[in-house]
Amino acid sequence: MTESLHYVVIGSGSAGHGAATTIRARDPGARITMITMSRLPFYNRYDLPKMFKGVTDWRDLLAEDPKIYDELGITLRRNSRVVDIDGRARTIALAHNEVIAYDKLLVCTGGGPNVPAILEDYRPLMHGFGTFEQASATVAALPPGGQVVILGGDMIGLDIAFNLLEAGYRVSLAVGEQTFWPHRVEPEERAVLLKSLARTGLDLIEDRSVVASEAADRPARRVHFDGGSIVETAIVMPFFGILPIVDFMLGAGVDMERGILVDPALKSSNDAIWAAGDVCQIWSDVDRDYRFYHGWKNVRVMGELAARNMTGAEETFDTADESVIEVDGNGCIRSTFWEH
Repeated sequence: MTESLHYVVIGSGSAGHGAATTIRARDPGARITMITMSRLPFYNRYDLPKMFKGVTDWRDLLAEDPKIYDELGITLRRNSRVVDIDGRARTIALAHNEVIAYDKLLVCTGGGPNVPAILEDYRPLMHGFGTFEQASATVAALPPGGQVVILGGDMIGLDIAFNLLEAGYRVSLAVGEQTFWPHRVEPEERAVLLKSLARTGLDLIEDRSVVASEAADRPARRVHFDGGSIVETAIVMPFFGILPIVDFMLGAGVDMERGILVDPALKSSNDAIWAAGDVCQIWSDVDRDYRFYHGWKNVRVMGELAARNMTGAEETFDTADESVIEVDGNGCIRSTFWEH
């Protein structure tokens, strides 16, 4: 009798959850383990802005009933941090010194906030929004109708900005190179998009670079710009794009650049390791280069596609799918990430 395979999925977001459930559907007898640093079961981080409108109970943010993991026979290891991968031995080391063996591994840990080096020392003074815990702390720090300064303004940050405006907060956006990231926009297109942003009620701070963010009389913050101007605000939120979370992969023996390099089937240079979502760069035959393919739709598709390939399929991710951002006839921004 053939022994069942052990599939391990690192990450419990859209990609990880979709992958684990897909593996179970395709391999009913497999052993499946999902490892996540989160204390919570699967929730969609793109739903976190609902917290600005009063949805603060974590149970209301879950994308699935946690009982699904027991029903499907998937072992969910919450609050567990992976510190090392041995690609030859096919083992995973956790922070509490436990070692887990696997037959096939999918890495979909996503990315963390990219903070420019000039602002790195001020990271403790800024509020994130990538996890439920960060979102809870941000909401708690905001007084009713309070002021928020968003730095950078990538697409996730802009989504946060619009939700803040709808919830009655005042929002200033410090425009920079990362505004509209990961879209690539030409100068003429950028000018049109910025005009559309201004019409939404955002206070745009243009042509000034942030040089510091310091504490004032708590809970206020002061944001310093080159040229000497200062903006005082309740909280500061950085949105300069994301960086793949790959530190624990340094000993895995897979090819990496900024992220894990994979072929269009999402397999790494190690035959037992796949990667999906914001953590990986996919080879494009058109561009003859590795590229990131961000966006929640892509993340979900990647997780399920990788799972099918791990269980015998030979599918490829469509690397010709381009992101689009434009202003429609009503003056609203339309993006492959969202519409406003």
